[in-house]
Amino acid sequence: MSITFGGLASGLDTESIVSALMQIERAPIDRLQKEQAYYRSRLNAFSTLDSRLKSFLTKAQAVDSPDKFRSTEIKTSSNQFLTVTGRADAGVGNYQMTVKSLAQQQKDVFAGVASKSEAIFGVGDLMLTVGGEAHSIAITEEDNTLEGLAKAINAAGVGVGATIINDGTDNPYRLVLTGTDTSQTFELDDSGLVGEGAASLSMVHRQNAQDAEVEIDGILVRSSSNTIENAIPGLTIELLKADENQQTAVDVTSTTNVASTKIKDFVTGYNDIVKFIDSQRGSGWGNDLTLRSIKSQLQDSLVRPQGDGAFSSLAQLGFETQRDGTIKINEAVLSKALADNFDDVVNLFAGHSGFDGVAKDVSTYVKNVTDPSNGFYAVRKKTTDTSVRTIDQRITSMEARLEQRERSLRAQYSAMEQLVNGLNAQGSFLMQQMSNMPTIGSSKK
Repeated sequence: MSITFGGLASGLDTESIVSALMQIERAPIDRLQKEQAYYRSRLNAFSTLDSRLKSFLTKAQAVDSPDKFRSTEIKTSSNQFLTVTGRADAGVGNYQMTVKSLAQQQKDVFAGVASKSEAIFGVGDLMLTVGGEAHSIAITEEDNTLEGLAKAINAAGVGVGATIINDGTDNPYRLVLTGTDTSQTFELDDSGLVGEGAASLSMVHRQNAQDAEVEIDGILVRSSSNTIENAIPGLTIELLKADENQQTAVDVTSTTNVASTKIKDFVTGYNDIVKFIDSQRGSGWGNDLTLRSIKSQLQDSLVRPQGDGAFSSLAQLGFETQRDGTIKINEAVLSKALADNFDDVVNLFAGHSGFDGVAKDVSTYVKNVTDPSNGFYAVRKKTTDTSVRTIDQRITSMEARLEQRERSLRAQYSAMEQLVNGLNAQGSFLMQQMSNMPTIGSSKK
């Protein structure tokens, strides 16, 4: 580490002079760094706009098809035996449902042994008959344990699964066989396993295989699952408990309440974008062509006539454009339109008869402009990253030149100081010599 004491000989503050000169020479770098900061700030603003556009896209897509304007309200007299959920297009009506049986697979259980890894069974062929079809499973001395039998049955893949449960008793390990299909029965025969003192794999039948049965308005519906989806269009029935003597009333109604909320969300999303673009006016990119184009395109989509029904423009639904470009909804007008001409409101947003609809127009445009590969932000990010890297390279090169320049200046001022120091030394020497010379004209004594 070197320490520089400037100006000791000359009396000049050479350190301050060098610092001032270098500050002047760094001006181009400072300008480049400000340019970088501008690019990064602009990209952050575009990123924010991209996020708001994607949020708006979600809200536009929520009203771009007729089924999204309706919701289904479902009421059941009890949730003890079944639950019902539905899509917006579910079949409207009142239904009486009785759960007669739940879907279940056959289950057989082995009494239990002390060790699941002890070879206590015979070897040979284990016969497993599933749905009337017999399957032979070879058991060798390597798998004549309870654990080995379970693995062999599972590996056979014949429609029966084997698990081992520890029940905590003296002989805790119990083999449980479960059918994978509610309509299939099975039977295990271990008579083909032979060996001296071999244990018998006797299974106890615990549960029958059966389909679920639910009676809907006197019609019996069967299912291999306790989740029934196709009995009534748009409804999913989840069976919980069977009781032939208990009837559950299910009332399914269609409501349009969701439409008003979704339309208001659509307007909120649009206004967020307009407000953000306007908030950028004071920045260097406030008049960016892309920003102005996005705002203009969205405005055009909202005012373009759509359809030939009762409504062909959003203004007829109470959409009022404000001076700042945002939209305010006259809720009284919108509510009346939904109440009196619901389908025409839907058509205006979702389209019909050759018209795409407002929401579809907006969705298509916003989807393109926010495309992760070719959208405005993706393109600007690529160009900005390139510009920032180029500036970084220029700054690095200029910094190296400035370091060399600073070393050169310090060397020059150091040489000057040495020269001045030498001259000062010579001057001092001459003055000393002159002071020792005899005075001219002095008298002798």
